[in-house]
Amino acid sequence: MKRDFLSIGDLTTKEIESLLIRAMELKSMQKSGVEFHPLKGKNLGLLFEKQSTRTRLSFEVAIAQLGGHSIYLSPNQIQMGRGEDIRDTAQVFARYLDAIVIRTYDHPMIEEWARYSTIPVINGLTDLHHPCQILSDLLTILEKKGRVCGIRMAYIGDGNNVAHSLIEGAALMGMKIRIATPGGYEPDKAIVERAGILAKETGASIEILQEPSEAVKDADVVYTDVWTSMGQEKEEEDRRGIFRRYQINRELMNRAEEDAIIMHCLPAHRGEEITEEMMESPRSVIFDQAENRLHMQKALLEMLMR
Repeated sequence: MKRDFLSIGDLTTKEIESLLIRAMELKSMQKSGVEFHPLKGKNLGLLFEKQSTRTRLSFEVAIAQLGGHSIYLSPNQIQMGRGEDIRDTAQVFARYLDAIVIRTYDHPMIEEWARYSTIPVINGLTDLHHPCQILSDLLTILEKKGRVCGIRMAYIGDGNNVAHSLIEGAALMGMKIRIATPGGYEPDKAIVERAGILAKETGASIEILQEPSEAVKDADVVYTDVWTSMGQEKEEEDRRGIFRRYQINRELMNRAEEDAIIMHCLPAHRGEEITEEMMESPRSVIFDQAENRLHMQKALLEMLMR
């Protein structure tokens, strides 16, 4: 039976733990020069409506290293750009491909794809969720801190798709997460409520705050993202003013644990949500995060496509 991956909530805690272990194994194999081709002959489609650097690179390299092939498309390159129904396109794609990664704006669109597709549909990012990013983030935290359960994370910035997936990941993995964001920019209430129910079972905690200094107090991990996501460019100037005090800088990091790490999903606007100093700080694991997209993508593809 095919499995889709549209949000972190599509996985169980045990499945995430297995993916973390497998990603570390695959990373070790790749670093040692060991070739491994469990997806030989498999074809992965990449249908991207939004621009991408890390998601596209990591999936294309991942499927290649696993022995398969990738085909990159944008909606304007196929008949969807001229009005073909998603249900028709999805069924046709399934006759050629073994899985598809979709990166788009509207989350219901990817849910419709999953409804009609007979091959795994993977969410490469929507306005509501960014699950592949957060799986890689959990891998980075495990590598740097030796554990995930019980980790105290502070997320500073917009209550966006990254924040939503972090909340779900924290709830599943027993983490303590504080989200600090300006009033009116909080995460989706329904996502927070569902994660709160799950958190009671795993020992996790979720707090939504407005004060960044309160959120980072005693944090093991301090995470941020851009203030203006793709599709919000008209709000950029207003957001700069509203989010000005939600910046990762030396003063804010001094309130976190001494060995706290700094995370950012990239791309970064240096001097806005994070200072140049913190971006280049020894505490920053931002480019380790970026690399781990590759290793986690391999583990995910192996799980869904085998």
